[in-house]
Amino acid sequence: MADTPPELRWLDTATRLLDNSFRIPGTDIRFGFDFLIGLIPGFGDIVSLGISGLLVGTMARKGASGMVVVKMMGNILLDAIVGAIPLLGDIFDLAFRANRRNLHLLQAHYTTGEHQGSAWPVVILIVLVLCGMIIAATYLIWQIVSWSFGLLFA
Repeated sequence: MADTPPELRWLDTATRLLDNSFRIPGTDIRFGFDFLIGLIPGFGDIVSLGISGLLVGTMARKGASGMVVVKMMGNILLDAIVGAIPLLGDIFDLAFRANRRNLHLLQAHYTTGEHQGSAWPVVILIVLVLCGMIIAATYLIWQIVSWSFGLLFA
């Protein structure tokens, strides 16, 4: 991209590979490796979420503010939630392109000169909340499984 600062060009290349490196012949529909990885049920969604998270972490280190990081995490969360729905999620992934959206957020933020400051407190808070949700979900699943076994073998 022409408006990408030199220190962010590799992020531009990475997001291009993930979100729009291929085109469906005869159409303007583009997709990338993120879409292809997402076709693998469950595992693909987790890998895609992890890659997107790494990109956001890198963008945060490049100076994205806390608010920009929150918007980026919102894009990734929306992509992950809708992407988990079979077939609909895959179609959504063709159009949404969370990684490109996040790069555009960073570029807009970076070019306005407001790219100073750390986003780590916001990122840490989000990670802690997500960890808490995972622990709560694991506990709930464990309780349901224990209850089910109790009904079956009591």
